This record gives sequence, structure tokens and C-alpha cells, in this order.
Amino acid sequence: MTDIDTSADEVELGPVDYLVVEYPDGQPTGEALPYLIDLVDRGLIRILDVALLAKDAGGAISGVSLGDGSAGGDGGFSVFDGAATGILDDLDLAEAGAVLTPGAIGAILVYENTWAAGFASALRRAGAQLVAQGRIPVNALLAALEESEEEDG
Repeated sequence: MTDIDTSADEVELGPVDYLVVEYPDGQPTGEALPYLIDLVDRGLIRILDVALLAKDAGGAISGVSLGDGSAGGDGGFSVFDGAATGILDDLDLAEAGAVLTPGAIGAILVYENTWAAGFASALRRAGAQLVAQGRIPVNALLAALEESEEEDG
């Protein structure tokens, strides 16, 4: 699923991100998956690795097979069965599991931002180095916008 040609002089690879989401009630619905699949289909991202974890009430963490249906009827995650590339190791899974709420099912997604691959490659060829990166949480952005509107209005 990765299709990255590492034999080329310059690998055109966009920034790689990960995210961990949890379903606190242990019941993934699959509602967001069509949006994720649309991003892949449009070539905006490339899925590099996917894993599901369960954290029991006692805090024990275990892997959940993407295709076995044990994650609340699988929530549609079986579409990613076989997508694992080995990028996620046991330490990554343990760290992701540590942030989950007991009783939750968690999904870990590693993806390449293919939309930015050409830009990122050009920066690397020019000798540029990424020195800072961040993300503004949506809730913080919405709160700031709301506060700004209150000040203006």
C-alpha cells in the first residue's frame, strides 16, 4: 500500500503524520471512514499504517485485528486489513495505548500528506530543514474565533 520507490535518487515523500483517536464506549461507528477513504481516493493522503487497540477496564492494552469484527462490529476498519507496513512498533502501540481511556477502542493512523510531496521534496533539494511544526487544535481555533467575534460585536 505504500508504493514508495526508495531506489530513486530523490524520494518524493510528503510530510508524514499520525493520529490516535479513541472510541470511549468501545464502539467505533465507521462514520468518519468514508471521509478518510475519500482523501486516499483523491490522492491527498496515503495510508502507511493502521492499528486498532483495546484498553480494558483494568488498563491492559491489546491489539485488535482490523478484520475480525471484534471492535464493535469493526466500525468499517476491515477495509484497512493488511495495511500495516511495520512503521508502528511495539513502543508506538504502548504509547498510544497509554493515552486511551479504560474501556476504549483506539485507532492509530500513520499517513503521508501526498498533496505536499512535491513541495517537501523541493525544500529538501534546496537544503531547507524543518525547524518547527505544530497544529492548532480545532477547539482552540473555534474558541479564539468566537472570542474575536464577541470583541468585534
